[in-house]
Amino acid sequence: MKTPSGQPYLRKPPWLKVPPPYARHSHHIRATLAGLNLHTVCQEAHCPNIAECFADGTATFLIMGNTCTRNCLYCHVMHGKPQPLDRQECERLAKAVRDMNLNYVVITSVTRDDLPDGGAYFFAECIDRLRRENPEIKTEVLIPDFRGNQAALDKTIKAAPDVINHNIEVVRSLFGRLRPQGNYTLSLNILRHVSRRAVIAKSGFMVGFGETNDDILSLMDDLASTGCARLTIGQYQQPTLKHWPVAKYYHPEEFAKLKEIAYQKGFQHVESGPLVRSSYHAAREV
Repeated sequence: MKTPSGQPYLRKPPWLKVPPPYARHSHHIRATLAGLNLHTVCQEAHCPNIAECFADGTATFLIMGNTCTRNCLYCHVMHGKPQPLDRQECERLAKAVRDMNLNYVVITSVTRDDLPDGGAYFFAECIDRLRRENPEIKTEVLIPDFRGNQAALDKTIKAAPDVINHNIEVVRSLFGRLRPQGNYTLSLNILRHVSRRAVIAKSGFMVGFGETNDDILSLMDDLASTGCARLTIGQYQQPTLKHWPVAKYYHPEEFAKLKEIAYQKGFQHVESGPLVRSSYHAAREV
């Protein structure tokens, strides 16, 4: 079988083959989420770490529904016209966090370009609800770009999450093709704005799209220039044959080298590996 460009599809190397999430605790988490009608990016995006993270009793909550208004060529989250916001979702989220006995919560969302503030108020509301439930809880939010609405971004910052993550996802040279509704410079400016506040700024990207080594180093420099403190680097894995094909599977030793380079460029905490995603080991960073 070949890619649309005529190149053969690459077979996954052994280090990317992970066991399915059949652990007892994984079933408990799935049941809890289903019972409360909650979504996780772990499930919606077919994250390769779902077995490990669910077995550890952790999950990244996906708020504001599971339908994204954008259609990035690497992403498996459903896109289309989203449903209206569910005003009871924050309450159910707080209950799930309590039932799962979590002390560190990662919250992300689909991109909601249909909302005037991109959903910033809803992020703030969820953070506030969790804090009222447990004042000691640590929160990390993985936010969209809010279409450059700084008032929306400030609304999220004011809610005082411990970490604000905004993923750049791909190198500059491929950004326009893979994220046609996004903007590379805008994403950098979001991270720059966050890092100037009393909030930890974090970002992440994937490799394997066809980028060069110079592309990766340039991206690291761009991120470092914003004051971004934390970084995740992972392997792109093609969700379906309709998505962008994998150009290269990086070896774990290459990820180790990228991690070393990232620390040399000034990042304070780096997770780099074939199965790393933006919230992988997030609680260990605090």
